Amino acid sequence: METKITSKFIAELIGTFGLVLFGCGAAAIAGGDTLVGTSGLGLLGISLAFGLSVVVFAYAIGSVSGCHINPAVTIGVLVSGRITFRDALVYIAAQFIGAILSAFVLKTILMGQLAGFQQGEWAFGSNGWGAGYQSEYGMVTAFITEAILTAIFLFVILGTTSKIGNGTMAGLAIGLTLVLIHMVAIPITGTSVNPARSLGPAIFAGGNAIAQVWLFLVAPIVGAVIGAILWRMVYADPKTA
Repeated sequence: METKITSKFIAELIGTFGLVLFGCGAAAIAGGDTLVGTSGLGLLGISLAFGLSVVVFAYAIGSVSGCHINPAVTIGVLVSGRITFRDALVYIAAQFIGAILSAFVLKTILMGQLAGFQQGEWAFGSNGWGAGYQSEYGMVTAFITEAILTAIFLFVILGTTSKIGNGTMAGLAIGLTLVLIHMVAIPITGTSVNPARSLGPAIFAGGNAIAQVWLFLVAPIVGAVIGAILWRMVYADPKTA
């Protein structure tokens, strides 16, 4: 019997909530000097926080919803023909709601500092580009980075969860791929590859974070479609999907 759509909605909401809280929380609360790593978690620590979050929830809710916890992943899976359009809409709604709720909780936690919280231009783990953000890369570079890395991410997800993939190890492989993605992209964009993960913090950060969030809504979706198409080209036999 097909799992009820309500269960899938709740699972995706909780999973995305956890991803944003653990990943963006690691960056905003304990990140320290992200690029140099002289204090706090640093680049590697934040990368692991995002990747391990995917691993944890892949095994927690994977049997319920497949653990997309990312609108770009859901769109890529839709393009690959593994999910219905109705379910995709439900997943995406749950993911955005979960991310926004999580960002609100993260903001509430940060505002609880007794010394006061000084909100920066790209607060709460928001993504961005340009002058004043990380290593100050341009918009075109940011778009290309997000699109290409999301395409690779989708290719790995679709390959490891296919009938010829190793399903029991899929969660680990996908999580480690996200770690690698973050290790490359954090200095460039802070790493999105996930529209929900970007929109949630941007709403509460405002300023440049919300002005630039369009790139992190569009580029990952473009990359997801490319990744799904490449996967269909490689795994041309529908029986292996």
